[in-house]
Amino acid sequence: MDDFWTNAVFSVTPTIVVGLIFWFAMRAIIRADRAERQAFSDIEADERARFDKLHADPHE
Repeated sequence: MDDFWTNAVFSVTPTIVVGLIFWFAMRAIIRADRAERQAFSDIEADERARFDKLHADPHE
């Protein structure tokens, strides 16, 4: 019975480890994408504000 549980643990461990590595990799990719989209959104908002300021009606 002791040999059964040892084999069971060693059989499941690689799957769990690979799953955790995959989860951490996907989490890092998704967080990087979120940060990149936020940075792009900030830059785009700054550019729109600058464009609106340059093309504003000076008689208002």
